[in-house]
Amino acid sequence: MFRLTPIFVAALLAGCTSPTTFDISFSTQRDDQSGLRQVHSLNFGIDQAEIDNIKRRMQRAVDDGHIAGALLLVGNNDGIGLLETVGTQTNAGITPVNQDTLFRIYSMTKPVISVATMTLAEDGLLSLDDPVSDYIPSFANLQVVAGSTGDTRPASNPMTIEHLLTHQSGIVQQPFAMNTPLGPLYGDSFPDVLTGPDPAAVSANFMDEFNSITAQELASRIGKLPVLFEPGTAWHYGHSTDVLGAVLEVASGQALDDLLQERIFDPLGMEDTSFWIPVQKAYRIAEPIYGPMTDNIQPRGLLAGGHGLNSSAADYAKFALMLLNSGRLGESRILTESSLNLMREKTLTDDISRQYFFYGDVGDWGLGFHLQPTTDDPDGPHNFGWRGIGGTIFIVDEENDFYLVYMVQKWGGPTNTPFTADIATQMVYEAMRD
Repeated sequence: MFRLTPIFVAALLAGCTSPTTFDISFSTQRDDQSGLRQVHSLNFGIDQAEIDNIKRRMQRAVDDGHIAGALLLVGNNDGIGLLETVGTQTNAGITPVNQDTLFRIYSMTKPVISVATMTLAEDGLLSLDDPVSDYIPSFANLQVVAGSTGDTRPASNPMTIEHLLTHQSGIVQQPFAMNTPLGPLYGDSFPDVLTGPDPAAVSANFMDEFNSITAQELASRIGKLPVLFEPGTAWHYGHSTDVLGAVLEVASGQALDDLLQERIFDPLGMEDTSFWIPVQKAYRIAEPIYGPMTDNIQPRGLLAGGHGLNSSAADYAKFALMLLNSGRLGESRILTESSLNLMREKTLTDDISRQYFFYGDVGDWGLGFHLQPTTDDPDGPHNFGWRGIGGTIFIVDEENDFYLVYMVQKWGGPTNTPFTADIATQMVYEAMRD
């Protein structure tokens, strides 16, 4: 689902061949309400013609009826060099998309949870080598599916916290495992916790279970299922970070939302990032033209570490900037530089299967981030980040000293959308390179 197109891969491999120097201004003071201060794009080497070209492509996606609106932001430690918006927050609305519009960021939750994991490791509350079963007992008798028959055998090695971070746990997810024996097992074991069902299309009992299941219950049920492969031998996307969120609750003794608030959101001034949006902020929520997406106002039992957060471009820019600044924003240090460097180390060694890796033979994976090359040298500089199933993406490029945040709500509808997360990234790289 998240596989890069050949055009996008080619654009990244062509990439920026030398670091770019920017001279722009960004306010990181907590008393700055927006956290954003835009200056001229020429400080990024992006001229007005290139901006106009980007915005035309963004606007086409609105005009052609694919999305209601979108936002593209590019910045670095000094400031925001590109902040372009098109359309409105909803198809029926009149409020333009802006830096404070609230989006379901889905899997862009995962890097936040991964960073939180490393903060607990720094504080000695957990170790990356710890077996998951130390925190979620149902993983103690781990079974591996043996071939296509659905037969199982005991796992040879325990699943560790590091395996959850690297998606080498063997845990999958129904949409990404339909051609494996685990797809039906996942569907039968718990409700769809990724996007949320249409209440009108399911039974009352299903909705009761959907609304009441917790991170601990979800992780416990997953632990009772077999895994697709021996932990540490392959990469496969799935519920690993949902389980990791449950592990963090046990390790810290805190609910996941409280932990994130204390360790990440409050220090960074991310005032609009949360699992559930207060009713008084509902007027700021972006919606897709097609859908429906998750009801992000109604609180439920599940604090989903893999996909549950909502955020604004202004908020997520602070998180991205912290990563660009080696774990620090202003006076707030979230991670040590050594921890972040460890998160950016490649984990797909020659003995790890890439059969299910979204990027095929291109790039790698760290402790919670994609690692994609930005030159034609696969061993050279790379950016890091991740995306969400609702169309969003963020990347951080240390070599070229910038981060990118693209926010949109896209769910179903026509294909061949004129402007997507891939196209946004491609066009920004091309503009900087020209």
